[in-house]
Amino acid sequence: MAKYRLEKDSLGEVKVPAAVYWGAQTQRAIENFPVSGIRFPRVFIRSLGFIKLACARVNKEGGRLDNKIADVIVEASREIIEGDLDDQFPLDIFQTGSGTSTNMNANEVIASRANELLTGSKHPKAPAHPNDHVNMGQSSNDVIPTAIHIASSLQAKELLLPALELLHKAIRKKSQKYTSLVKTGRTHLMDAMPITLEQEMSAWATQIAYAEERIKGALPRISELAIGGTAVGTGINTEPDFGLKVSRVLSELTGVEFKEAKNHFEAQSARDAIVELSGHLKTCATGLMKIANDLRLLNSGPIAGLSEVRLPSIQPGSSIMPGKVNPVIPEAVRMVCAQVMGNDTVIAISNALGDFQLNVMLPVIAYDIIQSITILANVSRLLAEKTIEGFELNEEHITELLHRNPIMATVLNPVIGYDKAAEVVKKALKERKTVKQVVVEMGYLPEAEAERILKPEIMTKVGFSGAKER
Repeated sequence: MAKYRLEKDSLGEVKVPAAVYWGAQTQRAIENFPVSGIRFPRVFIRSLGFIKLACARVNKEGGRLDNKIADVIVEASREIIEGDLDDQFPLDIFQTGSGTSTNMNANEVIASRANELLTGSKHPKAPAHPNDHVNMGQSSNDVIPTAIHIASSLQAKELLLPALELLHKAIRKKSQKYTSLVKTGRTHLMDAMPITLEQEMSAWATQIAYAEERIKGALPRISELAIGGTAVGTGINTEPDFGLKVSRVLSELTGVEFKEAKNHFEAQSARDAIVELSGHLKTCATGLMKIANDLRLLNSGPIAGLSEVRLPSIQPGSSIMPGKVNPVIPEAVRMVCAQVMGNDTVIAISNALGDFQLNVMLPVIAYDIIQSITILANVSRLLAEKTIEGFELNEEHITELLHRNPIMATVLNPVIGYDKAAEVVKKALKERKTVKQVVVEMGYLPEAEAERILKPEIMTKVGFSGAKER
């Protein structure tokens, strides 16, 4: 059996492996772009399948596409959606900037598979043709931007937002177990006034809640689709209502509400909505990194660090130091967050490099936005399930550190003045005594009054002032 078949495109003949569904243009791209080995993710290929299926249905309903050909295009597209043909999408993301190679990859695979369904043979162009039939009413210039928006919407709604909601709930649930546990607050990494653990974790929970709100707020712009603009936004070679109808079918297929772009020229020349979403992903990443850093520091030790929190032990931490356990999930979180911040820079630069009626940095934009959404979702779920839900508190140690904290003298400012309170702090630090002991020894307060004012639990109340307690 022959290993190759000869196919033709506008540039001439090309050898294509006999067993594959793709054709000449895909094969040229394989040979022209051996750059990274990084392929488009599953959700992007799935999105292409949705687009081709929706377009075939609209073209059939409009009488522009033969029923039999339309039906097999729909069936082949559905196989792409289900992942049955994933191995037929081999192209590197570093390719032609419009993503034309990947659009043609989809067109060729669908045409060959459709012809196989009709005739039993993988004929590349008959009776179903990759350009004339599968790509009817479309251009790479509106298909690839549409696929980016669909893939981003699906990943955000199916993966990221549920993961952030899970993390938010995990933080809230854990914090509510410790509403009365008072601990040392820290500013500049130095001891500061007491707070409760619930107050400390409420900051984390609010960061995640706001991240969800920001991402949800960006999705309406992502729901606008470029399909229907074809080559430059004018809709050449398609019907005036094609984008509207395809968007409706895509909404039905995906369960996500999509709509035709308000301005097709903007929808093809710029990826501003993706930049907006990426910016919110970056904000989310900075919040997650902050939470991960807090957890690492609180867990540090267990002897020489803060050791206020014990993170779950989920794997050995050293190949040479027996018994060492490291905060591996927070470390993974930090690496993901750094990657998302880097992706945001790539996406911003790529969007700025759009020229006239088309951005030609689309494949790298597609890959980076999908990667950012996906890895943020996955690591948020891990942080919730493998860290937040399972960590324990070293309550005895927390309480000991709290009562040794000389900065509690801050509440004495309205009572004895800043300068005397500073003297108390210095003496307490030097003699390793409590503030309560020192302020009484120095004669600044009677013991009963010092006892009444210097209670860590009342210092955590919003608006507390030592003077009000006199």
